[in-house]
Amino acid sequence: MQKRHVELDTASRKKIKMVLRSKRVTMEAKKRAQILLDIDESGGRKPESVSTITAKRGVSPNTITNVRRKYTESGIDAAIFRKKRETPPVVAKVTGEVEAHIIAVCCSAPPEGKEHWSMKMIADKIVLDGVIGSISDETVRLVLKKRNLSRT
Repeated sequence: MQKRHVELDTASRKKIKMVLRSKRVTMEAKKRAQILLDIDESGGRKPESVSTITAKRGVSPNTITNVRRKYTESGIDAAIFRKKRETPPVVAKVTGEVEAHIIAVCCSAPPEGKEHWSMKMIADKIVLDGVIGSISDETVRLVLKKRNLSRT
């Protein structure tokens, strides 16, 4: 197995120090940044041993290996920060088209005998029109609240 060498340049060290000082960065990211400083071999410096880093930082040896691998393969940002998700875990049920229909129903005249639309009536109307398979009145309320609309 080939050992991956981590040699930080001045710009990388500066970035790591900024990450460590930042209040908006997670503790997980700060630990990874500290690990990078501990395993740095630049300037003929001897890196700390894995056992020393695990005791000092409270991480597993696999974490150190993963930080080293990510740094050598993808760079400093990949080693410190988590990858952003490309797709949400659950696809949104209410799309722009559904929102548009909800707003259109809300802005239209209420049914005969009613003074204004209720959330349940709007949800039922959207389902009856075939815009969406099912929708709750709470979802309708949240869409209207998001757009600062009332039922009247």
